[in-house]
Amino acid sequence: MSYIIDRRLNAKKKSTVNRQRFLRRYKKHIKRAVEEAVNTRSIRDIDQGGEVSIPSKDISEPVFHHGNGGIRQRVFPGNKEFVVGDQIKRPEGGGGGGSGQGQASNQGEGEDEFTFQINQEEFLDFMFEDLELPNMIKKQLRDATSFEVRRAGFTSVGSPDKLNVVRSLRAANARRIALSGKERRKIRELKAEIKTLEGLLPNPDALNQINALNEEIKTLNKRIKRMPFIDEFDLKYNNLIRTPVPSSKAVMFCIMDVSGSMTQSIKDIAKRFFILLYLFLTRSYKKIEVVFVRHHTHAKEVDEEEFFYSRETGGTIVSSALNLSAEIIRERYPPGDWNVYVAQASDGDNWDGDSHICREVLEQQILPLVQYFAYVEITTGPHQNLWLEYEQIREKFGETFAMQTIIEPADIYPVFRKLFEKKE
Repeated sequence: MSYIIDRRLNAKKKSTVNRQRFLRRYKKHIKRAVEEAVNTRSIRDIDQGGEVSIPSKDISEPVFHHGNGGIRQRVFPGNKEFVVGDQIKRPEGGGGGGSGQGQASNQGEGEDEFTFQINQEEFLDFMFEDLELPNMIKKQLRDATSFEVRRAGFTSVGSPDKLNVVRSLRAANARRIALSGKERRKIRELKAEIKTLEGLLPNPDALNQINALNEEIKTLNKRIKRMPFIDEFDLKYNNLIRTPVPSSKAVMFCIMDVSGSMTQSIKDIAKRFFILLYLFLTRSYKKIEVVFVRHHTHAKEVDEEEFFYSRETGGTIVSSALNLSAEIIRERYPPGDWNVYVAQASDGDNWDGDSHICREVLEQQILPLVQYFAYVEITTGPHQNLWLEYEQIREKFGETFAMQTIIEPADIYPVFRKLFEKKE
């Protein structure tokens, strides 16, 4: 029977396997800590690792103990002060009231919550677990497919950094055995002859023949040792080839309303939502492009820094952003080659008569070309015309159009997971 012991260590000299098991066991607490971090952290620190606290009642370990019943014998230690029936006096001094912030225990003992750190990688793993871009399909690529380097056996030529030491030594050993086969066979025959002559000792003629045979064996061994231990012919190199890897090209349009009706708190919620989306895309998909579009009365394509941190504002014409997005899709991201996704965040306020135009642009120019469109309305009041127009779209395009409401920061993460949850 063989045993396999995993002794892999991480940077902190702790067992990686044990840590993974620990994280799985307290998954519920870690997810709660992740959700709280999304709601309370600053925008720039939202993706960092952090502390996770576990109540002491949840870290108790299972134990074996005797059940009730049966016959048991116990030996109790005696004492010199008390007998049966005595009452213990109240201790002198304080009555248990302290000045700290915690709650006192009436059990005489207790434990603090257990706190541990999770790194950025683990934090993002739990944040985006079981999420995906809906309706992702493989599109025919216009340009060269991405390549991946893979092992493909061994070769006799290559660079020193690709030298396979084990294969080279094995080839050298095989060469030495093959080239010295004649000498080794002759040595075996001479040793067998010596063994026969040893039976004739102490015959002087037999002794002379044995000495002559030993000299011949020494000569053959010297000939074998003169062979080079390793030759250039023996060197073997790892053969690496570039193989095409099918990939799905995807683009996500992030459309954010920055008009005057969007208060600073609403803009902060919208930015948090899009930062979650951006982290999810760049982490989960190797080939993904992100197009950032900001709009008030006019829409424009911006870079990541301006999208999240610019303070530009103005009136509200939502259709300007939808028209710009449709134009970019037609010019740069043909649906035959790209999986196109759109996410829009707004407070629902729009210029009179423009909401109807938004519905027409979506139905005729955008939704026929995209895999998925997600609309998030951030408001504490009643829904306005834009929401009502979008509800008509949801009835027609239920598979590719989704809409949700965010009222407060605590809703950001649940809404995000609902929009991008993995479908069966």
